[in-house]
Amino acid sequence: MRMIDRWLTSPWRRSAVAVVAGALPVLAFPAPALWWFAYVALVPWILLARSAPTGRRAAYDGWCGGFGFLLAVHHWLLPSLHVFIFLIAALLGALWAPWGWLVRRFLGERPTPGRGAAALLVLPSGWLMVELVRSWQGLGGPWGMLGASQWQVSPALRLASVGGVWLLSFLIVAVNVAAAVLVSVPASRVPAVASLVATAAATSAVWAWAPRPDVDGHVRIAVVQPGIVDGHDSGDKRFDREEQLTRRLAGQHLGLVVWGESSVGFDLGDRPDLARRIAALSRATGADVLVNVDARRSDRPGIYKSSVLIGPDGPTGDRYDKMRLVPFGEYIPARSLLGWATSVGKAAGEDRRRGSEQVVINVGHGLRIGPLICFETAFPDMSRHLAEDGADVLLGQSSTSSFQGSWAPAQHASLAALRAAETGRPMVHATLTGVSAVYGPKGQRLGPWLGTGASAARVYDVPLAHGVTPYVRYGDWPVYGALLVLAACCAAEGVRALRLRRGGPAPLAPPARTAHESPARPVR
Repeated sequence: MRMIDRWLTSPWRRSAVAVVAGALPVLAFPAPALWWFAYVALVPWILLARSAPTGRRAAYDGWCGGFGFLLAVHHWLLPSLHVFIFLIAALLGALWAPWGWLVRRFLGERPTPGRGAAALLVLPSGWLMVELVRSWQGLGGPWGMLGASQWQVSPALRLASVGGVWLLSFLIVAVNVAAAVLVSVPASRVPAVASLVATAAATSAVWAWAPRPDVDGHVRIAVVQPGIVDGHDSGDKRFDREEQLTRRLAGQHLGLVVWGESSVGFDLGDRPDLARRIAALSRATGADVLVNVDARRSDRPGIYKSSVLIGPDGPTGDRYDKMRLVPFGEYIPARSLLGWATSVGKAAGEDRRRGSEQVVINVGHGLRIGPLICFETAFPDMSRHLAEDGADVLLGQSSTSSFQGSWAPAQHASLAALRAAETGRPMVHATLTGVSAVYGPKGQRLGPWLGTGASAARVYDVPLAHGVTPYVRYGDWPVYGALLVLAACCAAEGVRALRLRRGGPAPLAPPARTAHESPARPVR
């Protein structure tokens, strides 16, 4: 142990170790999908920050770990952003600096049992604040939230219906903190074990109490995934392939056909021939077709990404314009300063325009759908609002064709399981090139995924449920609870600092003389 401590005295070596420790949680996400690893993945990072010689060094450990975490979770962006991915990870990694300081403050040196117990609340709350800040769309959105690693764990999905992905992140960090205390703080092992037992008991109680979605109907929804289409006139070739696959769905008693993001590369006002061809598909299949148009609009300036519903008589007038755009991918923040990014990576040459509001589309026959486009499926608040507005099915239209062969398609498809569990609504995740997936109202997977090598149309029998989950009703309450914990922590630190500044109370008696002191002689 002493050898390790001596080796870590080099700031550069210590920073490198922090980067690696911060990157470890990526193994809990798809494609590795080692969900169980999430409950111990933070332990090396916590132990490192705990052993920091100063609070400033612990903050650096938090920063370097955050850099490693973001770089690992978003490594598939490297071909698109090039050097920008390192710059973004370095800037956003600073969000973990206060968290690193908190680790040392509560677990550093020889923490008392009280401090060890407080760490089990404060450190998960601090992590949630990091996730809250970086969830802002302008900072890249909530991709890679720690709780999202539990997308295939049924008990965790049940908890998501109560507190969303936020509650899962809080519990995962709490377990990691308890594990770190058990390993390194003997004096606090009793409260750590007690906290683990209490967490398990509370989690079991919530799991048993949480209302289960009551299935009250079914709808048959088809997902059309054309696969990779390259070369000259790829937009027309993709449309031809989608048309061919959709025609095979005739006679299957469908309620809806869904195409992926950017499935139509031309504005339908400029290309009425395409609108007529899709309307013919609607008549052939007996179902409306939800397409996604990525083009310059003919009725207003700018390029939009829009979910458009087309029935047997043509466009129905129902349309949703994407609201939350991907930084650098669909627009460049502060383009006047960062516009040069277009010459380095695959940044947007022209900013896409934003929609103004979310839309619930009435398909008919009692079915109302809530569309989300691409990385909007990572935002739990958007799906929650659609459920509040009466959506029966959530629909994500996506395209990860730029990231084939990476972990991105599987990571993206897994997010729909969380959104379904949180809202108690089934979710369809339809893509151009995979992974396409469908989940039931409990977040359970329905049928097989359409992988990145598939070019197919598949029909899913989707159960419908119309209850209201606690998460939909109460919203992001774990975040508010974390804010209260941190506010109390700040208040306690302020009181402590004030006492130290004022000094301790005056002694009640004069100091005792030592053996070398002689009594004062009386003055004569």
